[in-house]
Amino acid sequence: STMRKRKATDSPHSSTDLSEGKEKLRLKQEVGLISGVSLIAGTMIGSGIFMSPEWVLHRMGSPASSLLIWAACGLLATFGALSYAELGTIIKESGGEYIYILRIFGSFPAFLFAYTSVILVRPAGLAAVCLSFAEYAVAPFYPGCSSPQVVVKCTAAACILLLTIINCLNVRLATSIMNIFTAAKLLALLVIVVGGLVLLANGQTQSFQNAFQNTTAGIGAVGVAFYQGLWSYDGWNNLNYVTEELKKPEVTLPRAVMIAIPLVTCLYLLVNVSYLAAMTPSELLSSRAVAVTWGDKVLGSWAWLISLSVALSTFGSSNGTFFSGGRVCYIAAREGHMPDILSMAHVRCLTPSPALLFTSAMSLIMIMSGSFTSIVNFFSFIAWLFYGMTISGLLYLKIKKPELPRSYKVPIIIPIIVLMAAVYLVVAPIIDQPQTEILYIVLFIFSGIILYFPLVHFKRHPRFLQRVTLHLQLLLEVAPTTRDAN
Repeated sequence: STMRKRKATDSPHSSTDLSEGKEKLRLKQEVGLISGVSLIAGTMIGSGIFMSPEWVLHRMGSPASSLLIWAACGLLATFGALSYAELGTIIKESGGEYIYILRIFGSFPAFLFAYTSVILVRPAGLAAVCLSFAEYAVAPFYPGCSSPQVVVKCTAAACILLLTIINCLNVRLATSIMNIFTAAKLLALLVIVVGGLVLLANGQTQSFQNAFQNTTAGIGAVGVAFYQGLWSYDGWNNLNYVTEELKKPEVTLPRAVMIAIPLVTCLYLLVNVSYLAAMTPSELLSSRAVAVTWGDKVLGSWAWLISLSVALSTFGSSNGTFFSGGRVCYIAAREGHMPDILSMAHVRCLTPSPALLFTSAMSLIMIMSGSFTSIVNFFSFIAWLFYGMTISGLLYLKIKKPELPRSYKVPIIIPIIVLMAAVYLVVAPIIDQPQTEILYIVLFIFSGIILYFPLVHFKRHPRFLQRVTLHLQLLLEVAPTTRDAN
């Protein structure tokens, strides 16, 4: 059958017996509803809402149409997350798109996703967010001039190393930090929202007069505006990467989605209204950092609070990205698509430390090289390519295998809408403005074929790899893990 059946017993690379074979090593189920909401909201609210509004407005041409784009992006993220929630209740394994593609479509497309995500997409996204954090963190030390790139890159690298230590030590520590920073960034957004409401109450509504004037209706412009908006919503699917670490995933997953994403969408809309209340559209378009300009206009001498808030926001977002991104690497290795060492967990901390260390190393390489910018610009292209594949898998299961047990069902029209949006977001930039970078990305994805057949399909592993794995196990104090059989 197309739907791959799970093995009744664990494979040699995915389980081990401790204490004379009686106890099995597995990751802890530490993520409850509050932590789940924090993981989704905390990852989604990064630098995007503080930096992207001017680009959405630039593409759409009018305040009202830009607000419609923000609302539509939130609705699309909600629909995507609700569709993923059903997948998470059918396939109760961590790994997000990777594990769903593997179970539905098989090994080869799942390997291509893991290869692209682990080597390129996740580390690049983490590096970008950490560099955003570094820019805001060091800016107060260089007033009136741009910060030296060496200082920014060193700060970003220090941020990644700190996140590595936190996430390798304890899952609860990582989720606690996520909860704290999510609360801090929500507080910062509430300050902006309240400030905007006060401005509106005082009659500053000039930006909303003739609000649809100069609206751009081109297909290409709308697609690019969606990309800018969806970048700010990225992270809506993060809870599916840690399904095995959720307490009662069949309940926690849909509830966390239904709380977090509408909450973020409402905040984003209100924050954009606040920006437009404080600034005219032309002022907003000329601003390089909208939130900072808003702080200068509204908070005066307290404007430094906004820079601090953006730094806290991006740090919290990078923690969420790191927390979930390391799990993709870990799950792919557990399924035999990455080296075995990456599927292991620390024997005392019970965290996937080798996978986290690998993700950290790849991110540090990208920060040092500084050549990842063009790749990050096309992050949405790769993401929605695989989102579309995953959603088509859900539609296959709903139509062909309705008998599969599931505690939550999404109406079939919702994944159909998400699939249509995914096809549009992948095809629109190719038709409207074809660029060679997209060709390079597609070539990179399919370059995984060179590795898949010898290493995965035919299992031709170099002999020295087993010896290296054993040495790394001793050095890192890690052992193979077992998946949750439920």
